[in-house]
Amino acid sequence: IGVMSVPDRPGIASAILGALGEACINVAFIVQCIDLKNRSHFILCVARDNLEAALVTIEGIRSEVHPEEVICQPNVAMVSVFGPDFRDNPGIAGQTFSALASTGINILAISTSISTISCVIDSGRVATAVRALREVFDVPSSAVFTASRGLSLRSAACEEEG
Repeated sequence: IGVMSVPDRPGIASAILGALGEACINVAFIVQCIDLKNRSHFILCVARDNLEAALVTIEGIRSEVHPEEVICQPNVAMVSVFGPDFRDNPGIAGQTFSALASTGINILAISTSISTISCVIDSGRVATAVRALREVFDVPSSAVFTASRGLSLRSAACEEEG
């Protein structure tokens, strides 16, 4: 879900995420950025089962947050690479993005933390993404959550989270 071009002021994130929380909708992925016109854009992923309720909830606060547009891109998934020592290993993000690009996978959104790189991609490309990332990070096919070099691959069907 994209809540696009809202005023960049205190309380906007609280209003959006607070309303979703009050509606018991878990947000698995959040990215916020500010454009050159000082407007904020929020990209959120919610479970498929919560998609319609999330859209209704956001519409319910439209007059409070004033988005120029609320968009939804269904059929997406989140693929994450986890490693406890990312800060000590420069280049992990570049390797992750190169692996996905080499298979023609377009990254729709990126979120990172000190130990995780998460990418939202087309849900039909998850298996290809996981294979590419396993190759780059030398993860055996039998390992989904444990991998060599301290890395783990996780793919979550945030399908129809947009």
